Amino acid sequence: MSLAAAIRDRDVAELPGKRDEDWRWTDLRGLIRKLPAPSEPFGGDPGEGPFDALAKDSRLIVNGRGADPIEIARGSTATVAARFVSRGAGVHVARLKVIVGPDATLRLFESYESDGGSVSQAVLTLTLGKGASVERVVLAQDDAEAISISQAEVILAPRARFAQTVIASGARRQRLETRVQHPGGHAELRLDGVYLLAGKRHSDQTTVVTHESADGATVQLTKGVVRDQARGIFQGRIVVERGADRTDARMGHHALILSDRAEVDAKPELEIYADDVACAHGNTVGALDEDALFYARQRGMSETEARALLTEAFIGEVIDRIEHEAARDLVRAWAAERLRR
Repeated sequence: MSLAAAIRDRDVAELPGKRDEDWRWTDLRGLIRKLPAPSEPFGGDPGEGPFDALAKDSRLIVNGRGADPIEIARGSTATVAARFVSRGAGVHVARLKVIVGPDATLRLFESYESDGGSVSQAVLTLTLGKGASVERVVLAQDDAEAISISQAEVILAPRARFAQTVIASGARRQRLETRVQHPGGHAELRLDGVYLLAGKRHSDQTTVVTHESADGATVQLTKGVVRDQARGIFQGRIVVERGADRTDARMGHHALILSDRAEVDAKPELEIYADDVACAHGNTVGALDEDALFYARQRGMSETEARALLTEAFIGEVIDRIEHEAARDLVRAWAAERLRR
C-alpha cells in the first residue's frame, strides 16, 4: 500500500493504514474517504520561502510542478533552498532527485507549506558520491487541516557524510520519513528531529537506517513538545546487517507532554545481525520539571514565559547541532515564536 499508488489510481483502498505496521499511528485509509481532484497549476505569487535569503539557488515546487533535479558536480560547493508548496484543495505528488558528486558539498534547506484540504506527497532521492558532504535542514510548517507526506531515500557512498535536522509543526496528518542506505566504509550519518505540536495537530517522524557493511557511524537525536490534543510520533529503526562489524549507532528520543489530552507514541528499534558493534537507544516521555518551573516563577517570570524558557532549553540541544549558523538562528527563532503562542 502506498500514497503514491492511491493518488495515481485514485483508489483509497491503496492508502496505507492501521494494518501496515509502519503506518499504524498515521492511518490515512481510515481518514481519507475520497481523494480530492488533482491539484491545478498555481499561477499566483506564493511569496518568499523561509530559507530563500540563505541560498542563491532557490527551487520552488508548487502543486508537484517545478521539481528539476539538483546536481552538484564533483568537488564543488552549493547551497540550495527547495520549497514545496501546496495551494488549493487538490492532491498531487512531487518528485525531486538530488545527486551530489564525489567530494562535493551541499547545504539543502527544504521547506513545506500547504493549504487546508490539500493532500500532498513529496518523494525525494538523495545520492551522495564518495567523500561527499550534505547538511539537510527541513522545516515543515503545514496548515492544520492539510495532509502532507514527505518521503526521502538517502543513498550514501563510503566516506560520505550526511547530516539532517527535521523541524515540524504538524498538520491534520503529517509524516516526514527518511530511509538511509548506509554503506559503512567510514561514512557518517546524523539524523535529528524536533516536533512542536499544539491544537489537534499530528506529526510523524519515521526513520530507517540500514548499515550494510563495516565501519559505519550513525547518531540520532529527536525531541518533541506536545500540548492540547496534539499527537507526536517517533519511529526509528537501525538495522545492522551481517558483516557490518564495527558499526557505531546511537539513537535517542525524548518528549515533553504539556497537557492531559496530548499524546506521544514512540518506537525506537535496533536490529543487529553483526558482532563487534556499539549500538544503543534511549527513549523518555514526561512532563516539565516542576522544580525548575517553580524556580523560574520565583525569579519573576509568568508561567507562560517559564514554560517557554524551559521547553526552548529542552529542544535547544537538537537545534544547536545544526551546523549552518544562519539556518540554526532561523530555526531557533521559529521555535521560540511557536513556543510563546
